[in-house]
Amino acid sequence: MARLTEDAKGVYVIAVTPFTDDGALDLASIDSMVDFYEGAGVTGLTVLGQLGEAPKLTAEESRTVVERVLKRLDGRLPVVVGVSAPGLAPMSELAEAVMGEGAAGVMVAPPWTVKTDDQAFAFYQSVGEALGDTPFVLQDYPLTTNVTIAPKVIERIVNEVPNCVMLKHEDWPGLSKISALRAASDKGAMRRISILCGNGGLFLPEEMGRGADGAMTGFCYPEMMVGVVEAYAAGNPDRAHAIFDAYLPLARYEQQQGIGLASRKYVLAKRGVIKSATLRKPGAKLSALDIADVERLLARQAIRLKEIGA
Repeated sequence: MARLTEDAKGVYVIAVTPFTDDGALDLASIDSMVDFYEGAGVTGLTVLGQLGEAPKLTAEESRTVVERVLKRLDGRLPVVVGVSAPGLAPMSELAEAVMGEGAAGVMVAPPWTVKTDDQAFAFYQSVGEALGDTPFVLQDYPLTTNVTIAPKVIERIVNEVPNCVMLKHEDWPGLSKISALRAASDKGAMRRISILCGNGGLFLPEEMGRGADGAMTGFCYPEMMVGVVEAYAAGNPDRAHAIFDAYLPLARYEQQQGIGLASRKYVLAKRGVIKSATLRKPGAKLSALDIADVERLLARQAIRLKEIGA
């Protein structure tokens, strides 16, 4: 499998981790999930992300998930693996293992202990050194990490850490950060790297308009992200917004703290992508009222998609 580069574009969907009703890994559902994402037209997969419930997996389970995904894809799509850890040793160990299995790159978020610009730079400088020639994604997700990385710091990291090839932009919404980074690369102040965006796709049309290369996030209808990114690539932002608008109510619902991932897994199970909507404990469960909300949104979404011919 080719390694991740600064030229990466498209949709690298954040994959869920399927579990059985009793919380064990569901390997058969990993296979069906991979087939579904590939059929939806994604460019690549990202596994062991926060919304892949990575912190709930053992080290052995993490390896098992990656191996199963890579085996199912058999090199057809690139896979990025989240390897964030409190220390460099476990991060490096997992990164070496998954790259040996055929992953295209890894993703690293900063620890909460990073408080200053110099600390942010020093952390990613040491990440780059620890990973050797492994390409990595800088995950900029201040809502979860409580670490804010200013554009000037990202510029410095990109310029001085050559194996940083992508920014997973997940500021809220942080559109000005994308603009600042693109302006810096346009004038030669920094190397141009790939920018893929998160936040459940809530700001994807605007992010594409600011110069993002695509999405790296999850949603129970990856068709939305694929449609928006493809429409922008074809020079049709109006079509991108029409597609986005049709899915927005459900995407908004998914962004709730607590039950957001539960609603995503509920829909994926309803669509036959995974067998069970179970989150590994501790994890939320949808109430009857929550399910009624989701079903209403799905019904309205189907009407809107028919109206726009999508």
